[in-house]
Amino acid sequence: MKIDHIELFHVKLVLVSPFVTSMGVELDEEHIIVKVEGEGLTGWGESVAEGTPFYSYETVPTAWHVLSDFLIPGVLGKSFASVGEAIQTGDKVRGHRMAKAGLEAALWDLFAKSENRSLSDYLGGSRKKVPVGVSIGIQDDIPTLLKKVTGYLAEGYQRIKIKIAPGTDLDLVKAIRKEYPSISLQVDANSAYTLADSDIFKAMDEYNLILIEQPLGYDDIYFHSKLQRHLKTAICLDESIHSVADTQAAFELDSCRIINIKPGRVGGFTESKRIHDYCLSQNVPVWCGGMLESGIGRAGNVALASLPGFTLPGDISASKKYYAFDIVDPEFVINQDGTMDVPTKPGIGVEVDLKNLERVTVRKVRF
Repeated sequence: MKIDHIELFHVKLVLVSPFVTSMGVELDEEHIIVKVEGEGLTGWGESVAEGTPFYSYETVPTAWHVLSDFLIPGVLGKSFASVGEAIQTGDKVRGHRMAKAGLEAALWDLFAKSENRSLSDYLGGSRKKVPVGVSIGIQDDIPTLLKKVTGYLAEGYQRIKIKIAPGTDLDLVKAIRKEYPSISLQVDANSAYTLADSDIFKAMDEYNLILIEQPLGYDDIYFHSKLQRHLKTAICLDESIHSVADTQAAFELDSCRIINIKPGRVGGFTESKRIHDYCLSQNVPVWCGGMLESGIGRAGNVALASLPGFTLPGDISASKKYYAFDIVDPEFVINQDGTMDVPTKPGIGVEVDLKNLERVTVRKVRF
């Protein structure tokens, strides 16, 4: 496959409502859409680097720089027999996994289309539907939170995840459990706590949570092991896991018992598959996290979640959960049974709506 042209789109999608976490308030989502053309075919990917360095050190400007000046020159105008061969050209670039993941996703889409296979099939997925959950940001008060939970359950979501922060945590869990004793429920701290807050998480052991996501430092594995040994509830690591090596270290230390796999965070589908395969071999459940992707990134997440080891519902909500309109057709919807259909057409399986893409693009460049 010869890579003929590559185009980058800096997009800014306005959220239908503010998304509040321990890291702050998001009103819109800035990402980079990557378009790769080769031999008459087009592949699409999404770099989930954001406008702020609060989740990751990567931002849209850093990812744009790394893509433009290092990653794209490594593949443009060259021919490759596989995605793996193409991404090796970026091995000298340390870190910058979100930049790498955007380009790699477009290459996976391109190569899957070249073989007339769906991305799910090309990645090794087997399921036609995947279970999905929803992530709810911090709300103004408990009644508002409960109303949100009720609404999402009515839409069919199989699992509820709530964001927590110091001072806004255990009371939320208690309120939801009182109203809904048996729903699948988990919490996400986004690294907002320290070991001094252990009693809060010990108290959560009484409320039958699926997991507690990333309670301690965003780059920590060791101190999570100290917390996990005192909890019945499984810790799930997110921000701390960037590779299969990190995953192995976390399990060796018993720092967590579940892994959240985000392709953008770990550098793309290739490393996601490695983590998935290792966890599957160890009978460790994984689930697919989300970064408020557009339909392009969401399509990739759905395909990845069709792999057999993804046994927990992922953060792969319907398009309308976050955006008034998406940049793909058809948009992603949730089925009444709380699942989402895995696209079966070649590549990501949905068409990019070029008019809507243009509406949200603030900058673009063609190589």
